[in-house]
Amino acid sequence: MKKKNLSRREFVSWAAAGTGSLFLGNAMACGHTAPFQDQSDCLKIITLGNTGIKTTLLGMGTGYNGYNHSSSITRAGVAETVIRAAYDKGIRFFDCADAYGTHPHTARALKGIPRENYTINTKILLSQGAQPESESPDANIVVDRFRKELDTDYIDIVQIHLMTSGTWTDQHKRQMDIMETLKVKGIIRAHGVSIHSLAAMEAAAASSWVDVVHVRINPFGASMDTKRPENVTPIIERLHKSGKGVIAMKVFGNGSFSNDSEKLDQSLKYVLGLSCVDMIIIGFENPGQIDNCKQRMIRALQA
Repeated sequence: MKKKNLSRREFVSWAAAGTGSLFLGNAMACGHTAPFQDQSDCLKIITLGNTGIKTTLLGMGTGYNGYNHSSSITRAGVAETVIRAAYDKGIRFFDCADAYGTHPHTARALKGIPRENYTINTKILLSQGAQPESESPDANIVVDRFRKELDTDYIDIVQIHLMTSGTWTDQHKRQMDIMETLKVKGIIRAHGVSIHSLAAMEAAAASSWVDVVHVRINPFGASMDTKRPENVTPIIERLHKSGKGVIAMKVFGNGSFSNDSEKLDQSLKYVLGLSCVDMIIIGFENPGQIDNCKQRMIRALQA
C-alpha cells in the first residue's frame, strides 16, 4: 500500500489538464439518472443518506498511505497546512482515523473555526492491540479519547474501520450497541463502517445499524474489493436505497492513477455519474492537488 512521494516532474504530470473520455458504464450503473449531472459545483452541499448530516460533495481524506498512527501528510510534517488549505478552498468534510494519527493535526488546523462549519468523520479499529491503550477498551472510552484529540464535544461520524468479515455485525455487536448509545446521547451524530471486502459490504447492506459507509470504487478495479466494479455497484445501490450515506473512497485507485491524467478524469466521471454515491473523499498531499482535483471535478460534472 506504500507509495513514494511524487517528484516535481511526477506531480506536474499528475496535475496536467486532461479531457479523457467517459468510461463505459457510469451514470446508469446504479440504475438511475446521476444526481450531479446538471450541477457543476464540486463543493455543492449534499446530505449523507438519512443522517441529516450536510457537507460538501468533495471531502479530504487525511490518511493517504496511512498506517501505525501516521499518514503521508503527518510524516511529511504538512498535515495542518494541507487540512487548513482544504478548508480555505471550500472543503467541509475531513476523514480521519485512529490509524492515521491525524486527530490532533485536524484540531489544530481547524482551530478557531465554528465547529458546526465542518464535518468530522473518524474510524475506530476494533482488533486486539489496535488502540494505544494497554488493552483494547470499549468504543465509548476510545471515542472519549478521540474527542480530546480532536478538541470537540461531539464527532459527526464514527465508523468501524477496515471491515473484511461477512459476519462483522455479529462479531462487533457489543461495540455497535455502545456506539448506538453514544448516538442517542449526542456524543456522535452517526455511526457506520469502512468496507474492505464484498462480504463485509453485503453485511453492511443488510444492517439497519449502518448510517454511513465508505466503499472503494473506481472504473478500473484498482485497490477495490474486486477487480470488476460492475460487481460492486449493485451492492452500493442497495446501501444507498436503504438510506445509508455512501462515501466513495479509492476513487484514484489509492494513488495508482497519479501520473495518468486520462485515468484521473475517467475515474471522476465514472464515480460522479453513479447515482448511489453521495460524496467522494480524496487524500491530498499538498494544496496544488486540491485545486487540480476541483478543476477536474468541475469538468466531469459539466461533461
